[in-house]
Amino acid sequence: MGNRVLYFVHGHPALRAGGAEQASLELYEAVRDEGEFEPFLAARTDDLTLARPGTVLGAVNEDPNQLLFLSRSTGDDYFLHTRADKDFYTTHLRRLLETIRPSVVHFQHTVHTGLESIRQVRATLPEVPIVYTLHEYLPICHANGQMMRTRNFEPCTHASPRRCHECFPSVEPAQFFLRERFIKAQLEGVDRFVCPSRFLLERYAAWGLPREKLIEIDYGRHPVPELAPRQLRSGERRSRFGFFGQLNPYKGIRELLAAMRVVGESGRDDIHLYVNGANLDIQRQEFREEVEGLLADAADNVTVLGTYEQHELAERMALVDWALVPSIWWENSPLVIQEAFLHRRPVICNDIGGMAEKVDDGVSGLHAKVRSPQDLARVLVDAVDTEGLWERLREGIPQVPTAAEAAKVHAEMYRELLAEAARPATAQAA
Repeated sequence: MGNRVLYFVHGHPALRAGGAEQASLELYEAVRDEGEFEPFLAARTDDLTLARPGTVLGAVNEDPNQLLFLSRSTGDDYFLHTRADKDFYTTHLRRLLETIRPSVVHFQHTVHTGLESIRQVRATLPEVPIVYTLHEYLPICHANGQMMRTRNFEPCTHASPRRCHECFPSVEPAQFFLRERFIKAQLEGVDRFVCPSRFLLERYAAWGLPREKLIEIDYGRHPVPELAPRQLRSGERRSRFGFFGQLNPYKGIRELLAAMRVVGESGRDDIHLYVNGANLDIQRQEFREEVEGLLADAADNVTVLGTYEQHELAERMALVDWALVPSIWWENSPLVIQEAFLHRRPVICNDIGGMAEKVDDGVSGLHAKVRSPQDLARVLVDAVDTEGLWERLREGIPQVPTAAEAAKVHAEMYRELLAEAARPATAQAA
């Protein structure tokens, strides 16, 4: 049996759309195709009907190395990211590890399976290197890992027991202190943390993760055919914009629609927004009603196309000239930016976090002031009215790392970790 790598993912794109899920699957596929490691992917699900009788495992497709790992969240402690059902670790997870016998375990997420999964890997396979990809800031921030102040939705620069208590007044500062201690204790078992952006890496280094364990590796994507520029009618400008993502408070759809209302009130009926996204129906009623009101106000300038599958993305992207990423949280390395670049569409994003890092202002896209509909409206108008800007920004779009390239970088990291694990303890101490 050759070297195996086992990926734990919090969901599978076939069942749950999400950027981290898609990036994890594409990495798995590229590692499989590269051939040095035999990969297995265990994707978490809470759908009881998908499990094989008498097991916590199920199939997601025809690939025998892609597994569904049943993990019901009833009674889980979301504050500490641990499970009430400890048998999940000591029985089910242990059996999976003993059956596959991976050479490397790579956690893509531990939400709903719990951080104690790391400790169980270490207990079951003491010599096996453990890798953990950090997709957002959940270990740092109890507010869904968004690092946003719950009182005013402003980006949060750092966590502390006092500041976290301000966001959650019902939780005492001492509890946040203990939360950090517990989570860091679980993360001590990780040998390497993969950070898809420099911004995220620096956030975790400032929080206290050992810098020598942090490595920056951006997401790799499968190549796609280059999308031709949209055909313009006589006298038409590059005036179509596309939003692609979840319709929730963090992704900035509220601020974007407010900007479109400003655009409409200025008399610009040529600027149009296509909204591609879903899950507005599961948001809080107050947010839903606000977004629906903004949609009504900007109806002449906005078309809602709704949800889409990954294979439909090129068709949706072909309708627009620009991709918009108006998130009001820091973000990490949004896949929508990579997808826009793959399809040769410049990106307009906010001027913070991983977005600002990935989009070079004035080179591959444009920046707007975060949480400022007025400034975003200004940028949209300037983007349309500045002669030759779209063409220049399109030429400045960087190459997106391929999944094959990312797989090679990961394989090199796995080899280094395996070599370190094979060294005698005396040599490592020296």
